[in-house]
Amino acid sequence: MYDALTTRYAFSCPDRGQARVALSSFRRIEQLPGATHPAVFEVDFDCGCGDRHPGLVTHDELDWAPLGLAEGVFLNLMTSQLDAVEDELADLAARRIGAGEWPWSFFCYPEERPRPIFPSSFFLLAPAQDREAVGIAVRCPVCGSVSVNLVSAAHVDVPFHNDAQIWIVEHVFQADAERALEEFAAELYSARFDARRLSL
Repeated sequence: MYDALTTRYAFSCPDRGQARVALSSFRRIEQLPGATHPAVFEVDFDCGCGDRHPGLVTHDELDWAPLGLAEGVFLNLMTSQLDAVEDELADLAARRIGAGEWPWSFFCYPEERPRPIFPSSFFLLAPAQDREAVGIAVRCPVCGSVSVNLVSAAHVDVPFHNDAQIWIVEHVFQADAERALEEFAAELYSARFDARRLSL
């Protein structure tokens, strides 16, 4: 379902048969009730056909597969053999994490500090008009509060890519998660958010 070499997820598309989309094309990520190991997430994604479709991803596909921790092979042109992708990418990811570099991060506004996260902490994503930036709503795994960051698409799509500068919506959401989701969605799709983004 996830291809670590192209950083794309494969989903079904009613028009094209198959859609290959980046994580930044997801619009909503929600863990389904039920089993937590493995957890299953329902996602809505913007498809290349122009529509938005639902899909399902497992916790492993969402958080671990982008690090190369999934089955797959590639043709090693030096040896003319098929080698496992996981061995190479897992070693690289482990060394980078061991050195203190995290695959994804965000800025927690209530705590006023950057925090490491995984994509399963995202719950709402909205593209900027130029599609080069993405607004992400993240539930902090430490304090549980919701923070909104504006980052590049690469910051979301490419593990270990961290923007030199990100923008933060300076707003503390109420504890009620449902109300926070509605407020964030309304804010992202309002003209006021576009005006605020342009003034940054």
